[in-house]
Amino acid sequence: MATTQRSETVHEVLVNGRRMKVSVRPGEGIPLLMCNGIGASLELLQTFVDALDPSIPVIRFDVPGIGGSELPRHPYNFAMLARSLGKVVTELGYDRVDVLGISWGGALAQQFAAQHPRRCRRVVLVSTSPGWMMVPGKPHVLRTMATPRRYRDRDYGAAVAGSIYGGAFRHDPSIGRRFYAGQRPAATGRRGYYLQLAAGTGWTSLPFLKLLRQPVLILAGSDDPIIPLINAKLLHRGLPNSELVVFDDGHLGLLVLAEELAPKVARFLRPEGD
Repeated sequence: MATTQRSETVHEVLVNGRRMKVSVRPGEGIPLLMCNGIGASLELLQTFVDALDPSIPVIRFDVPGIGGSELPRHPYNFAMLARSLGKVVTELGYDRVDVLGISWGGALAQQFAAQHPRRCRRVVLVSTSPGWMMVPGKPHVLRTMATPRRYRDRDYGAAVAGSIYGGAFRHDPSIGRRFYAGQRPAATGRRGYYLQLAAGTGWTSLPFLKLLRQPVLILAGSDDPIIPLINAKLLHRGLPNSELVVFDDGHLGLLVLAEELAPKVARFLRPEGD
């Protein structure tokens, strides 16, 4: 089943017998598969998608148990979800994709690139880390991230946004209110959120980073309380074909600075002569 919204087509794709909500923006050439952060539905990346070159096709999805995707029957890990995404890409009729992952989705993007080296052409990693061996954020930030309360209670989310996301969220509370207004309060269930948290337990990309041969663009904020900048530098050091760009904002700079960062991403995905 498919419906159209904002010139995008929303699909329900069956993966392992469960429905996954997938949104596709049409365009030309290789599509960009976008992997969202923990607890966030695909709608929260709309600001960036709107700023991105409209000729680039975009695939977004809700992780199992989040937004419009059904809860999985069993717990999953990044390897299982990367395999499922390969099936989604095939179901949509694409042979190859580029992949962008933000925060938790950055780990998934690394796993997808490792499992599908011939189907994944380029990788964009935003505000993310090498996983279990990362340099962690401050304890009070990690405690806040341990539950989905900020998604289910918009007032609470807006109140804590500055301390957990940093950057512009620190100085303008209205940004936090607008951010959480894009998420339906019931879209992030507790079980789906905790399954998503558990998926990353013990996972790290450090053993296979040097095996990733795709060109990688790493975007990281100078004021990121969740994933400190040092983690982007670790990724850059470990990835043999990577470029690091540090922007002057926080964890969600991809959205706050969408008009600035979207053209950088587009140039990386569509280099001259490619």
